[in-house]
Amino acid sequence: MSSRTEAVKIAPNDAFNIQTVLWVKHWNEHLFSFAVDRPASLRFRSGEFVMIGLPTDARPLLRAYSIASPSYSDEIEFLSIAVQDGPLTSRLRHIIPGDEIYLARKTTGTLVADALTPGKRLFLLATGTGLAPFLSVMRDPDIYERYEQVVIVHSVRHVSDLAFRDVLESRLAGDPLVEDEAAAKFRYIPIVTREPFPRQKRITTLMEDGGLFDGVDGEKALDPATDRVMMCGSMDMIRDCSAILERLGFEEGSNAKPADFVIEKAFVG
Repeated sequence: MSSRTEAVKIAPNDAFNIQTVLWVKHWNEHLFSFAVDRPASLRFRSGEFVMIGLPTDARPLLRAYSIASPSYSDEIEFLSIAVQDGPLTSRLRHIIPGDEIYLARKTTGTLVADALTPGKRLFLLATGTGLAPFLSVMRDPDIYERYEQVVIVHSVRHVSDLAFRDVLESRLAGDPLVEDEAAAKFRYIPIVTREPFPRQKRITTLMEDGGLFDGVDGEKALDPATDRVMMCGSMDMIRDCSAILERLGFEEGSNAKPADFVIEKAFVG
């Protein structure tokens, strides 16, 4: 956290927008959320990411960040972890409202509904800050038109890492656009691996022993005929879960060729 009282302004750069930090929320000593004002020209699909950064003596230091806010929001929200000695995040963790950051003019990504073929259940599998794009997806009204159930599985090491837990457990109560749909269709499965918690198993274990379907309607197994999956987080999780899905007959999709599951390969550091 920062004890600064004066906001930092940055020099113009023709390649990026300069956006002002609106608010910062620290979940614990290494996990934080923040939002910047949204450029009028920026359009994005729920689940996409964008490059953000801070200036250096040479050129801006940039990293890919998934957008956590819904596509209709006036703010662009992010969820970040402060990596020890991370070139960007070790500085970004000290931002305060009024600071400025660089924001790329275009977004991209594969964690979008367009990269999946139609299905009945959508499983969003996340570790750590991989939750971020799903915070956008889960607040998209179109998602509830496409799927009968939307399930977020979020695995973290410590209970304090369960960012947005209250919002997720409430099934998005009070959301202006999807409150009613989420109350009927949304499910949240939190996992904590290094502290006592009702669920301490890895996501892969839950996929194989049926724990993934606690409170979820329908079959207690994943079926490529009806289920669709998005994954974001650690490479180990993505690799292991992808292997399970492929053994079950799932095919990886993309924007160019929609299929049964998609992954995101953009990370911060």
